[in-house]
Amino acid sequence: MRLRNKPWALELIAAHPQAIVTAETSNLAGHWAARFENPELPIELEIGSGKGQFIIGMAQAHPEINYIAMELQTPAIGMILKKQLELKLPNLQLFLADGADLTNYFVVNEIRNLYLNFSDPWPKTKHAKRRLTYSSFLTQYQEILPETGQLRFKTDNQGLFEYSLMSLNQNHWQFDFISLDLHQSERQATNIETEYEQKFAAKGQVIYALDAHYESARTF
Repeated sequence: MRLRNKPWALELIAAHPQAIVTAETSNLAGHWAARFENPELPIELEIGSGKGQFIIGMAQAHPEINYIAMELQTPAIGMILKKQLELKLPNLQLFLADGADLTNYFVVNEIRNLYLNFSDPWPKTKHAKRRLTYSSFLTQYQEILPETGQLRFKTDNQGLFEYSLMSLNQNHWQFDFISLDLHQSERQATNIETEYEQKFAAKGQVIYALDAHYESARTF
């Protein structure tokens, strides 16, 4: 969903290069750890962080992990930056960039786990290549994740969930967790919700979720 333009966002981003990286200034492939107070911690990435409720919640709940919030929309990343400037979380960095270019920004094994939360479903068949679980995106994920690295996915959209199950399976990903109703599963006790998730769940909508890892040695 496109957010309304926020004229202050670009100025705020330019004023705080210590807290946010942009695609134009990024030359950090292989060196993201240096952006964090503790560079020894593993790094996890959310693509499409929206207003930041999930990634901020994760950074607060897991100080033993470094997190990157990657977002394409300037107004959205500006809102996350405003929150981060107040919270000053040492294990959170923000990245204004397109998730379609991951291999330009990260090297092999640099990201331990990757999160896709309530991504645009692109429901028309002709737009399938834009879905973040399309094969070209999955290829990039497997290149920046280690062998044990997981893709962790949540959505309210049944069509996108079913498509993602099929796409992951066809592209040699192994499922570690699947839920057709996340909020009624054992994981809900530790589940950190996004803004959309709260909104949809409050309306009684089912939340779908899965974890998967790429299985390079898969046999057929």
